[in-house]
Amino acid sequence: MGSQEVTTASAWQGMNITVAGLGVSGISAARALAGLGASVTVVDGGDSPAHRERAVPLEQQGIAVRLADADTLPEGTDLVVTSPGWKPGSPLFLAAAEAGVDVVGDVEIAWRLRGHDGRKAAPWLAVTGTNGKTTTTRMLASILAAAGLRTAAVGNIGTPIVDVVLGTDEEYADLDVLAVELSSYQLHWAPSLRAHSAAVLNLAPDHLDWHGSMEAYAADKGRVYEGNQVACVYNVADQATEDLVRAADVEEGCRAVGFTLGTPGPSQLGVVDGILVDRAFVEDRHKQAQELAEIADVDPPAPHNIANALAAAALARAFGVPPKAVRDGLRAFRPDAHRIEHVADVDGVAYVDDSKATNTHAAEASLAAYESIVWIAGGLAKGATFDELVVRSAKRLRGVVLFGADRALIREALTRHAPEVPVVDLDRTDTGAMPAAVQEAARLARAGDTVLLAPACASMDMFANYNQRGDMFAEAVRELGAAGA
Repeated sequence: MGSQEVTTASAWQGMNITVAGLGVSGISAARALAGLGASVTVVDGGDSPAHRERAVPLEQQGIAVRLADADTLPEGTDLVVTSPGWKPGSPLFLAAAEAGVDVVGDVEIAWRLRGHDGRKAAPWLAVTGTNGKTTTTRMLASILAAAGLRTAAVGNIGTPIVDVVLGTDEEYADLDVLAVELSSYQLHWAPSLRAHSAAVLNLAPDHLDWHGSMEAYAADKGRVYEGNQVACVYNVADQATEDLVRAADVEEGCRAVGFTLGTPGPSQLGVVDGILVDRAFVEDRHKQAQELAEIADVDPPAPHNIANALAAAALARAFGVPPKAVRDGLRAFRPDAHRIEHVADVDGVAYVDDSKATNTHAAEASLAAYESIVWIAGGLAKGATFDELVVRSAKRLRGVVLFGADRALIREALTRHAPEVPVVDLDRTDTGAMPAAVQEAARLARAGDTVLLAPACASMDMFANYNQRGDMFAEAVRELGAAGA
């Protein structure tokens, strides 16, 4: 089949498809493809009670499920559909390559299925980047909705994108446009994707263990620009994102549109005297600027979140959304939990949960939002180094509390670049470390400070996910407040 698009249900009839992974996206793809007449086998390396429980409804639908054996390619496979996290070098994919069988992801399947059997094919406005993807995508959906468009924020968030494209839920029938968050994993496995417009918010080392190198990671991010029709949105402050635009093969007439926290030039969106302005989608971008919103309309108004808002506005304007809808959509937007979320003030100290800051780039943006910080950090580093983060943030640090498997990497960077900053090393990797971390942070903090959970690391060494980590931080803060009441 190659990477050619398939837009009719009949094209899937009788195909032998192997789905790699029994997670949410894998189950969604398996059920959808089986419903279109394909013969589907799901493979997964696990064999826990939870795996077996998830297999039952699939088997009832006539889908074969093979547990504890994810390395062997089922005989007769025509196409492999992978869950995003499976590495390109997985034995199953090497076997597929040897057999001449394509491997794609659920985003690719969704792209091929859009408009199938004559249904309305909603254009995609795509968002990727190392950090800020979910916030920007949800901001974009809020702006589109404020313009009266039927839309949904999908992709790496929310309902599986295959289900949305198929319109199996009435909520997603006949959408006008999709706001699509895409990870580097998803883009790697989506060769046919051609968005209406797309944005790369930023690029910093992340998931290098999966991609193999920064160059490979950036190249996968850059796939989001391929075939763009109207606008390739890039970050003026991040040259690497503009380089990806220059390297992309786009449709004739597609424009490069920058966003900046400074005064925008022609074909850019930026900030002037506290106002978000557009010099890209106006009649005369060399002489005109269109007011879109005020910084006060963005929640929270931290610098990196203003950048998110500008990127979302640029994509919405590329789709023809009027200025008033940008303002109204930003005003209506509320950030997700664990994203620079103010938990409480205790004894004049603000406690902020940014558990979603799972890498150094996200943590740096979070640290830049406050003047005097007691920083709670640590976890799984995923191959990251912390020297640059510490150098850029040292002047803001009142103190640091560390926990987690790779905390020594942060401690060593602090010793090299911020030796005067007090550091508490909890030497713990259990969930009970969180209340202790909050207690130690409270001891270091002074009135007017911010205690900031921005771990710069993944959470799985100690917690189920970043949500649990943030929830436990908030619970510990509330207990601290109650004890002092």
